[in-house]
Amino acid sequence: MKRKIVEIDETKCTGCGLCANACHEGAIAMVDGKAKLVKDDYCDGMGDCLPECPAGAIKIVEREAVAYDEKAVQQRKMAKMQELMKSDGMALHPEGHTPPPGGCPGKTMRQFNRVAAPLPTRQDNSQLLTPNSQLSQWPCQIRLVPATAPFFKGAKLLIAADCTAYAYANFHQEFMRGKVTIVGCPKLDPVDYSEKLTEILRENDIKSVTIVRMEVPCCGGLEMAAKKALQASGKFIPWQVVTISLDGRILE
Repeated sequence: MKRKIVEIDETKCTGCGLCANACHEGAIAMVDGKAKLVKDDYCDGMGDCLPECPAGAIKIVEREAVAYDEKAVQQRKMAKMQELMKSDGMALHPEGHTPPPGGCPGKTMRQFNRVAAPLPTRQDNSQLLTPNSQLSQWPCQIRLVPATAPFFKGAKLLIAADCTAYAYANFHQEFMRGKVTIVGCPKLDPVDYSEKLTEILRENDIKSVTIVRMEVPCCGGLEMAAKKALQASGKFIPWQVVTISLDGRILE
């Protein structure tokens, strides 16, 4: 197939390694002091490495290449992470872990134990009004979260539009508590969420799906993607849609 993919000019490459560190998918590696595209199917063609190259040795071209394989990339990253942690005497734990060197820290998986977290108290043991965060895992962006992440196992899934948590004041307690939360904006992200959501639903034992969107028309894209994924998954999963008004109310 013909698609967009990175091309590296070795004559311009200075061997600084910044592009390899910036490549979230691990498609670029340093070989004999030069940056090289190690596998076509590891490159998504997004070009996150381009602004990191001080020599201008990288560009996006359109050529014949195998399709980007996100599942293979995630499996490779997980295997590499486990190998690095094993060599350091660590194990992947629900409370989190030390992220491996290189890659994007924002995509390093973590899980938080929110159930056992006590509410903050004053010195006189009266409860403070400041609530605890109910985010149970990282990452939470639909585009970044691995479809086979361990925190999806047996989870109640919350699919939320980015703006909902800002519009609805008690979002953490009413919607996020006890759920795995993934967020996105169909207007700003130039992707079809339904493919990623379908993979998440197919690959994991999801117990329920809650979709929270804003009342604006563009948010309908998130709802449609989630419904399409539920249908394509071939599973019967209880689901509901909640719509938030622009002034922060739940619409019936």
